[in-house]
Amino acid sequence: MDVIGSDFEMRLRAKVSASVLAVGALVIGLSGACSDDEGGEPVGAAKMASTLGPGEGELSLVTLAGDLENGGADPRVNWVTPFEERTGCKVSWKVADGAQEMTDLMQNPARRYDGVVAPPEVAGRLIANRHITPVNPNLVEGYKKLEPRLRDLLKRDGEYYGVPYVWGSNLLMYDSRATQSPPTGWASLFDPDQAKRYSGRIIMRDSPMVIAEAALYLRGKERKLKITDPYSLTRKQLDAAAKVLAKQRPHVKSYWEQPAEAVSAFAGGQAALGQVWPYQVDVLTRAGKPVQGVVPSGGVTGWAKSWMIGARAEHTSCMYQWLQWISSPDVQQQVAEWSGVAPANPQACTGDRLRAAFCNAYRVGDRDYLDKVIFAHTPAKQCGGGDGDGDRRDCTDYAEWTRAWNKATKTEK
Repeated sequence: MDVIGSDFEMRLRAKVSASVLAVGALVIGLSGACSDDEGGEPVGAAKMASTLGPGEGELSLVTLAGDLENGGADPRVNWVTPFEERTGCKVSWKVADGAQEMTDLMQNPARRYDGVVAPPEVAGRLIANRHITPVNPNLVEGYKKLEPRLRDLLKRDGEYYGVPYVWGSNLLMYDSRATQSPPTGWASLFDPDQAKRYSGRIIMRDSPMVIAEAALYLRGKERKLKITDPYSLTRKQLDAAAKVLAKQRPHVKSYWEQPAEAVSAFAGGQAALGQVWPYQVDVLTRAGKPVQGVVPSGGVTGWAKSWMIGARAEHTSCMYQWLQWISSPDVQQQVAEWSGVAPANPQACTGDRLRAAFCNAYRVGDRDYLDKVIFAHTPAKQCGGGDGDGDRRDCTDYAEWTRAWNKATKTEK
């Protein structure tokens, strides 16, 4: 791969150190997966705070790699130490090795973590099993400045269970030199005849949540399946999506976990078509590479990561101070630039914070676009209606999605 430039190299190294956000790029082993009904006896969630006292001096968090920075990776990138100096709350955090370990840590009754920054496939299970405490928005200064659509993603029965942190959407990207015609929708990746044109030069995210994109393709192609919500699939619908992925598998060059892997594949000419985030489109475009990003017709999916309060939190006042801190536009600016994600607070794009080009590339503040995004949520056994059989129906949970994903994509070509 040729040298693209110092800015590109910095962002590339940044993403190597950062984890895949939101939609859970780590593929969980079959033995480690558990359903929404597993993970130990549910615990009674602590009551939502109504008032706050002085900080307790400590804060214990669970994250994925790259979610927090204290200057260790780059001394210029540090939003932890200033918080500690301002509040007196000493921050410690456990970096989970993927979505399943994050879920297990928060569900372990012997652990008392104050908070977690959860992708959607973790958040839903923690709420369902009552390992999360509702958030009192009135105690989070700046909460109302966060995108309304994102705030509502974790609203249940009138209560909010998370504070939005960052978000993104799933796009198509193609090399304009290698594609015969610009792709327009998910069929370019999942239709066997179309995928065959780029066999060996297709890249995909490595996550069970990709099943949702296959489901969107089927929603237009196989209407008899009656797919409505691509994250709420019956057994029949899930099996159909898994077959689509299995047929696609021989044409896929690789499944990327770290976003930098997708950047390298396109920059080096090994990839012609793929499923990416705005990050890869932004970095490669600014580096002068001949790539184009496409918002898929038929439905664009997305993800959001949110900070949540643990049901056994010991340092509630420090946790609420942390929620205020990470919601502020200046901190949101740091997080967005370092991780290559859209900030939940659009004020990060005001004043002399984020560049206008960055904000446009990541659709920050674009309410029309946000309204179109189908945001990911945890697949669960019980899901909403939509197939004419009533308000509730039997669906498949995340453990079943994981098994289907592994079977479809982890076999040899």
